[in-house]
Amino acid sequence: MSSTPESKPSAGYADNKKAPLSTSMPESISLDKWADTGYEWTGEVEPSAFKRLAATLATEHEQANISLNANLYRRNNVLHLAFTLTGEVWLTCQRCLQPVAIDLSDDYNIALLEDESQARSINDEQDYLLLDEIITEPAPELLLPFKKLVEDEILLKTPMSPKHDDCEMTVEQFGEIPEEEESENPFAALASLKGKL
Repeated sequence: MSSTPESKPSAGYADNKKAPLSTSMPESISLDKWADTGYEWTGEVEPSAFKRLAATLATEHEQANISLNANLYRRNNVLHLAFTLTGEVWLTCQRCLQPVAIDLSDDYNIALLEDESQARSINDEQDYLLLDEIITEPAPELLLPFKKLVEDEILLKTPMSPKHDDCEMTVEQFGEIPEEEESENPFAALASLKGKL
């Protein structure tokens, strides 16, 4: 869900305090703690750290880390999660079965709405999610599934059937292709009767 250039501020947008930077990507962000003050995380993530993405990665090619700059902030009383991804993953080409690089670099900005009425406060082109739909785990505090949301966007960016732009499908032929016998058209007999009736 890439945002349009008009509707996205940079992922570094924040006019509040920053959360302390951690070395590993957090699974979730406490909204009770950071929703009003803002939260920022910058770092690199191994593609295999995302479980659903890991199942699609090519094993024949080394995967480089993906750079991520994320920012949770509030604007016009609406919570936003903005992030910038930089990097690529290697998937398996569905034609030649060789690794193919898929560029993930993009800017994302998702409005996190408490209810549908807040949709009037955001741009029409703005991507949004309802907090009730994405926070499904019961917990003592309100936890935004940060890692899952980033992985969702990565999966939307990767093609279902990746292939090289100039790839020809490799076909190996064993033996000769049998010639098809010409079968008689079943309607030929009807055509010959047409003039006689």
